[in-house]
Amino acid sequence: MHVATNEPSRLIAGAMSGTSADGVDVAIVRIVGSGMTMRATIVHHLAHAFDASLKQKIFAIRGSGTVALRDLAELAHDLSLAYATAINAALRAAHLSADALTAIAAHGQTLFHAPPLTIQWLDPALLAARVGCPVVSDFRRADCAAGGQGAPLVPFADYIVFRDAAKHRVLLNIGGIANLSSIPAGGAIDDVIAFDTGPGNCISDHLCRQLDPTGPGYDANGARAMAGQVDARLVESVMAADYFRQPPPKSTDVPTMIDLFERARATAGTPLPAADLLATACAITAASILTAFRAAVGDAPAEWVVSGGGANNGAIMRALGQRVPTLLRSEDLGVDAAAKEALAFALLGAATLDGEPGNLPSVTGASRRVVGGTVTPRPG
Repeated sequence: MHVATNEPSRLIAGAMSGTSADGVDVAIVRIVGSGMTMRATIVHHLAHAFDASLKQKIFAIRGSGTVALRDLAELAHDLSLAYATAINAALRAAHLSADALTAIAAHGQTLFHAPPLTIQWLDPALLAARVGCPVVSDFRRADCAAGGQGAPLVPFADYIVFRDAAKHRVLLNIGGIANLSSIPAGGAIDDVIAFDTGPGNCISDHLCRQLDPTGPGYDANGARAMAGQVDARLVESVMAADYFRQPPPKSTDVPTMIDLFERARATAGTPLPAADLLATACAITAASILTAFRAAVGDAPAEWVVSGGGANNGAIMRALGQRVPTLLRSEDLGVDAAAKEALAFALLGAATLDGEPGNLPSVTGASRRVVGGTVTPRPG
């Protein structure tokens, strides 16, 4: 979106590490206005990969559900340093100093999410110290305290950035978990329907880690999946789970979706070749997205706008494209697909600083709109 240069503006660095736990995306965002009138432009986007040991720690904790206290504290330290490294690198690349930032809006790393219980792990004081500016973090808890799911949070930004007076738009983000926001043409923010549809890349990434523990941990561009055959029975077995029949508001997490897949796989009988497993994982992702949309919204025509790592997966995009007449990437509307969630947290951070609610009760199920996030001041 274009921002008029003669209006007062502020820079906020949105920082997001998703459920795929592959690294931190930073979007330095220029924001004009407040509330529903905010307009945003991405000044610079940078993707910073986690090192292998940090990724391993995250997956070990999320997979087992248990952790020693010292390891938990060390993880907050290491995550925060990774966030700081990414943000400082983005500032250098944009030829900016930390003094130029109003704040960092940092989501933190999801370690556990089963509403009303949720953990997005980060040490905001350490991050503030290493970058040198205030930090807004811990965005989910206020919504959970108001009886909501604490997720998804991105629909607030989806509405601000992508709403259209004439077009019904569906904003689909495919990260570790896939979530969508349905925004009716000319609709108000309370008309938005949004929820986690189920697995995004998480089953495919899980299989890649199993098949090649020392590899990259993902199927680049979905190339291996594109070469495989879908096992329809395994897709049906996974899709029989209760989650996919639940109406919104609803949210889920990576370990839950991987567990559904593994339990269905254990009863499937004959082992599948690697390419077929990956093709089936992508088919599950597409099926869960399309089933969820039909159940919640119906068959209304809409312009679908895809972002997140899954937008690069040819197998997922092919499966969606067979059923969705208008399938775009967020770049087609001027927003880098890899930067969209970091942009969203920059807008959520701005709302927090302004004392504006950033949750949508129609989406999360909260009893009321609340101001989310906590603010850690600039170090003295």
